[in-house]
Amino acid sequence: MRETMVPVLLMLCIFFPAMVMPDGASSRPSVSLPGCPDKCGDISIPYPFGIGEQCAATSLNSYFIVTCNDTFNPPRPTVGDHSAVVEVTDILLERGEMRVLGPINHICFTSNTTSTQLGGGYDVHSTPFLPSPSRNHFMVIGCNTLGLIGGNKDAKSQYLAGCYSYCEGINSTSDGAPCAGMGCCEATIPANLNSFEVAFGMNQSKVWSFNPCFYAMIAETGWYSFRQQDLIGHLGFIDARAKRGAPVIADWAIRNSSCPEEGKEPPSGYACISANSYCMNANNGPGHLCQCSKGYEGNPYILNGCQDIDECMLRTQDSKYEELYPCRKGVCHNIQGSYSCKCKMGTRDDGTNFGCRPLYASTKLVIGLSLSAVVLMALACLYTMQLQRKRHKMEKEEYFRQNGGLKLYDEMRARKVHTIHILTEKEIKRATDNYNEDRVLGCGGHGMVYRGTLDDHKEVAIKKSKVINDDCREEFVNEIIILYQINHRNIVRLLGCCLDVDVPMLVYEFVSNGTLSEFLHGADHRSPIPLDLRLKIATQSAEALAYLHSSISCTILHGDVKSANILLDDQHNAKIADFGASAQKSMDESEFIMFVQGTFGYLDPESFISHQLTEKSDVYSFGVVLLELITRKRAMFADRFNEKKSLSYIFLLMFRHNKHKAMLDSEIIDEVVMAVLEKLAQLAVHCLCPSGDDRPTMKEVAEHLQMLRRLHMDATSDCEDSYYAHHGGSSSLAAPLDDMAYNSIETSTLFLA
Repeated sequence: MRETMVPVLLMLCIFFPAMVMPDGASSRPSVSLPGCPDKCGDISIPYPFGIGEQCAATSLNSYFIVTCNDTFNPPRPTVGDHSAVVEVTDILLERGEMRVLGPINHICFTSNTTSTQLGGGYDVHSTPFLPSPSRNHFMVIGCNTLGLIGGNKDAKSQYLAGCYSYCEGINSTSDGAPCAGMGCCEATIPANLNSFEVAFGMNQSKVWSFNPCFYAMIAETGWYSFRQQDLIGHLGFIDARAKRGAPVIADWAIRNSSCPEEGKEPPSGYACISANSYCMNANNGPGHLCQCSKGYEGNPYILNGCQDIDECMLRTQDSKYEELYPCRKGVCHNIQGSYSCKCKMGTRDDGTNFGCRPLYASTKLVIGLSLSAVVLMALACLYTMQLQRKRHKMEKEEYFRQNGGLKLYDEMRARKVHTIHILTEKEIKRATDNYNEDRVLGCGGHGMVYRGTLDDHKEVAIKKSKVINDDCREEFVNEIIILYQINHRNIVRLLGCCLDVDVPMLVYEFVSNGTLSEFLHGADHRSPIPLDLRLKIATQSAEALAYLHSSISCTILHGDVKSANILLDDQHNAKIADFGASAQKSMDESEFIMFVQGTFGYLDPESFISHQLTEKSDVYSFGVVLLELITRKRAMFADRFNEKKSLSYIFLLMFRHNKHKAMLDSEIIDEVVMAVLEKLAQLAVHCLCPSGDDRPTMKEVAEHLQMLRRLHMDATSDCEDSYYAHHGGSSSLAAPLDDMAYNSIETSTLFLA
């Protein structure tokens, strides 16, 4: 059992079909096991949940056990183990949802100090629950407060998001305002988020006197409405509005098996045991849910739990259900799962669900009117189809215009650019086999990437981005022109684009040998990687980033430098890819950023303080890549106690105490090349300086790596002494860091530990 469970668990209220019997009608089918209580206080407890072990589906998961706390009036149901118990306020059987009261992470101050502090978190690997990505938000309340949420979506995929809430004073906020950054802010969470940690970063030197406490939580969307008084006083928000916790919607399912394939036996753990029920796969994480078939109601998890609905009884139970009665002026006969209607003598069925009408003698008139109606409907359908074709064509032309297609043509003529390939949506669908899942190369925070084959049999990578802001569509055309001017052997080349769709798509060259992250950390085949190949990859990557920073007319900041965004071709040449988080700016321009983007473990700590993305932010991230190359450890790796550690933070501490050699990859440690490894480690530490002004430029990093490649060649050729004599000693970039720099590094990277 994991030490930290979730603030995400259950409670139940069964929603029956729309044609519900009124109060006082015959009793509904039981939702709990025979002899088991079906309620705790006012809350319904349906199976597989149950009060006590004997009444719950413990064979499926022990977290289906509900404890009814009768010390309250009315009693309150709870779920959990000794490490975490959560109060349940609702369980939705048919939707596979549950509402619980989750904890609120907070920190309070009594002086104008500045602090960064980790909050709470949870882990739900062994439970049937996951926080709903569509029904919840990550929320931060306070002034000058940065809230971060980072966690795991699965064993290989990590997640990081957050938002910044600010205000000058209590009067700069207003009650009822949306949580868009003034006093409170919100961020979405992903699907299948099975664990997370919360971190605070704040500077309350101006606000602590009226806003001493800051809060961060996952909460149900729409639950919170901002009030000024939530900022005032110690724990004022919790005392006034959330004493028992914040409501959280959890998706639950039978997690240990999926729906059986057609014609095959159900797998072990299959829970849809009632007749007249069916299985559907969970929409958040693995597992399945059960539903009663149409015309039945009840609990599909209980033997014979789905019972027939008597549609004919709807009208007789209450006059207000007259409009729902299926057979007006006719006789209704209930059958299993449905009903049938027969018209009385002297009436006929008028073809509707409700209808018996008097029988007329003029049959020819009826037939003629019917044929006329059929002809008119056929003509109307043809006319509608023609309108839809015309509307579809106009829609594509409008998308092309909105996405800057006309401006792109003008720019191509003005700049005499003739290599831009503009594809249609039809060509993109043909290249990707209509976005076939087998063609997916990767899925990130900025969109999906597909492997495609163009009509000329050229292999490409097609990036289908997420929704683009309308204000950015004009800038999108300028960025396409600039990206087309990038011509560097170590940068993935942009080949074309598609503009006649809602969200424009980009077409890049296809790089066949995967990512540097897979090459270094892949579990399937961990083969030795020589030092000269690692130096080659590092040098080529640095040269590409230096080109982006200074070798073209307008600086491009990558914004998400990491080993997963460095591709390798068949000769293991490096190619920088994925400019989804990049920013384009003039050489002397700086821009304030509200939301910090990037990948956990590679983020520049200075950007959290300055709110500016600079060339030195890419240098910091590249320093982490250098550490991956010489240690062959991930940016966030698990130590021998299986705890997550930041590679940059741990390496800097070891370097300060001259113990960093223990972290170097044993495959490349050799007395002949130790001088090269030491200088490479010093270069990485230099890139990780907390202050951007103290870091080298990417051009300096590339030149130093070229020197180290030559030094390595000389060392392996027994010419190390002559090399030092020729170059006059070590570079200034390799100079040791003083104690002040070490202390600054340790402080600025504390929140990444």
